[in-house]
Amino acid sequence: MLNALLAQQQNALNHFFQHIDIAAAEKVLNKLHACEGVILLSGVGKSGHIAQKISTTLISTGTRSTFLSPSHALHGDLGFVSSKDLFLSFSKSGESEELLSLIPYIRKRGVYTIAVVSQHNSHLASLSDFSIFLPVERELCPHNLAPTTSTAVQLLFGDCLAVALMLLKQFTAEDFAANHPAGFLGRKMTLTVSDLMVKGEDIPRCLPATPLLDALHELTSKQCGCLLVCNAARHLEGIFTDGDLRRAIQTKGAQVLQQPLSQLMTKQPVTTTPTQLAIDVMRQMEQDQAHRIAVLPVLEAGCVVGLICMHDIVQAGLN
Repeated sequence: MLNALLAQQQNALNHFFQHIDIAAAEKVLNKLHACEGVILLSGVGKSGHIAQKISTTLISTGTRSTFLSPSHALHGDLGFVSSKDLFLSFSKSGESEELLSLIPYIRKRGVYTIAVVSQHNSHLASLSDFSIFLPVERELCPHNLAPTTSTAVQLLFGDCLAVALMLLKQFTAEDFAANHPAGFLGRKMTLTVSDLMVKGEDIPRCLPATPLLDALHELTSKQCGCLLVCNAARHLEGIFTDGDLRRAIQTKGAQVLQQPLSQLMTKQPVTTTPTQLAIDVMRQMEQDQAHRIAVLPVLEAGCVVGLICMHDIVQAGLN
């Protein structure tokens, strides 16, 4: 049964693609692109849900938009509307009373109106400045009642408009990420080392002349798995890790505790900067699979300003 319905819906969508008026669609796109204000999307029932979804897609892809509920607009929200806006309404029949009541008030404000309908000679189309017909032979619903094919077609058309506007505005992946800071792409393209690094007094530091025994409290209390060995001006001279501690005790015994960090540290360690993307630093730390780096000193003009840990990068959801 499902296979037959999928084939039926495919045929219905093919009918839409084969019969849509491309010239009219291009005019709608050009009007949206030229809009200096906000693109107001509206609809009633299932078409209203589609209009809301398309509006959110427009917003996230660089086009100012909002959903305008017909009933709310007639009870105060009309005050939001300005003459620079564009009103794009979705209705299969083009006979929704709420939209028909709203259109005259929208037009009185000097707003250009476009109706997206699937019925010829509808009242909504006649009341609007422009209309486009979305061809729908029948609904997938066996009774030809439940909005199924008609809403699929509306969504297809709206998404195509949104992507076309992205292309016209040269909206980049970086722009998209900036609008989605909490999503994976947003984190990947916007989170920098400075957002995740250990800073200030939380940085585990010690002077080169400090004996290992005296530095153990700093090493363990800061819980970063390392010590950054710096001079008094915070210029980095080396790094000493938990792994270095184990190896030093295994090879030199207890007497190693009296040696200064300058004799035990790794000189010229790999470092990074605060402005580096966290995702790029993670790749850098994992580059040598045999010797993965767990921590990186963060330097600015040679001075220590932070410490970035692989654990914190993973916790940020970038792995």
